[in-house]
Amino acid sequence: MAKTTHYATAAQEDPPAKAVSNGTSASPPRPPVESMQLKKEISLVNGVCLIVGNMIGSGIFVSPKGVLMYSDSYGLSLVIWAVGGLFSVFGALCYAELGTTIKKSGASYAYILEAFGELPAFIRLWTSLLIIEPTSQAVIAVTFANYMVQPFFPSCEAPYLAGRLLAAVCICLLTFVNCAYVKWGTRVQDLSTYAKVLALIAVIIAGIVCIGQGRSENFADSFEGSSWQVGNIALALYSALFSYSGWDTLNFVTEEIKNPERNLPLAIGISMPIVTVIYIMTNVAYYSVLGKMDILSSDAVAVTFADQVFGVMNWTIPLAVALSCFGGLNASILAASRLFFVGSREGHLPDAICMIHVKRFTPVPALLFNGAMALVYLCVEDIFKLINYYSFSYWFFVGLSIAGQLYLRWKEPSKERPLKLSIVFPVVFCLCTVFLVAVPLYTDFVNSVIGIAIAASGLPFYFLLVRVPERKRPQCLRRAVASVTWLIQILCSSVLTEMDPDTAAKSQ
Repeated sequence: MAKTTHYATAAQEDPPAKAVSNGTSASPPRPPVESMQLKKEISLVNGVCLIVGNMIGSGIFVSPKGVLMYSDSYGLSLVIWAVGGLFSVFGALCYAELGTTIKKSGASYAYILEAFGELPAFIRLWTSLLIIEPTSQAVIAVTFANYMVQPFFPSCEAPYLAGRLLAAVCICLLTFVNCAYVKWGTRVQDLSTYAKVLALIAVIIAGIVCIGQGRSENFADSFEGSSWQVGNIALALYSALFSYSGWDTLNFVTEEIKNPERNLPLAIGISMPIVTVIYIMTNVAYYSVLGKMDILSSDAVAVTFADQVFGVMNWTIPLAVALSCFGGLNASILAASRLFFVGSREGHLPDAICMIHVKRFTPVPALLFNGAMALVYLCVEDIFKLINYYSFSYWFFVGLSIAGQLYLRWKEPSKERPLKLSIVFPVVFCLCTVFLVAVPLYTDFVNSVIGIAIAASGLPFYFLLVRVPERKRPQCLRRAVASVTWLIQILCSSVLTEMDPDTAAKSQ
């Protein structure tokens, strides 16, 4: 795991020169040599679909009740949904500046590495590898499987093994799709995003029709009974922000975006208002039809809504939830694999993970590694409980990356910044993340401490493996790593990647 920031392909021997009539020699025309690096294949539309598709997961369909449960009123819950959207817009705009300034994939990992160095960046990578990415992907896959399997068992609970096997098939299928071609992955993302947005538009239209028919009694005195306690408001905001998570998806694949200086901020600027408006209007539709107790007692609010409004077409919503999970899982696999790819390229993971396929230019080893980790976590029976461990770590590192933005503004004021926000945006976001980091320590101390312990468990690996020069490592370890790297290279038809010279130069 020696640090490697630039890999070059081996020099090739020149072909023999051909003689010409005047006695001089001329070399035959050479075909252009294609560099071994990830290709820029993600367009503006693909970028919008990646962000929207990852943000609109199963949350808005299944459990918007968390916001209502802690706010205790329709009016305050809608305000919290709007505040959560505004907060996410601030974070996404800060990431737009960071992504156009530091043109590396990897999102917060790359930004923390640039601003604060290797140790905090490695801990960010470690928590993602050990808990955040595989857990979230396993949860999404299990949710997808449950919605696909349950219709075959209408009168009883679906078999546990059937759901887990289908979840494993889903992870393997999407891993294969993303290994095959980047375009295949983006097409799956585009189609699933269109499907889930259309489903939510159908819910919104149905709600507007119900309001037009006079079903607006739930909005009379909509703030009555509101819970104004700081702790409850914080928990309600946490529930909303969980549904808004995913606004940083495109920053994980910055090096693969066509014209990132333009398309990255533009995709974020298009996506965030779309998702915020859809979320608020969807909740208005829910509240127009369902009473408070109906929402709080429902395991899937959108399904309960469809049962009352869509009649014989109520099957469309469970299908939409499944498609939403499918698209969200695809976006998560795409983003997480690039995080591990960049971590390997920086020397924080084995070199084999930063290889790309020689013909398809996809990070096959990184994708397989990510898929294997998700499959391992499928074996954990109470997988949903693991989510509680990383709220503290997630917001801490997001806040740290925005703090890095402020630090780089001070340290490198002359650095080229195609997009430069007002200083108000990162300052406000950092202050809010301090609040979000402090809340779990107060409301869920035990799980927060477990999350901190998981992050701290990476310290021995950093100091004993990453920081130790390769020549000082045990020879048996070096031989084992070399053998595994060679085997992966052969099986995956992959070679070490090159850093884009333009990206490397602009990021210095």
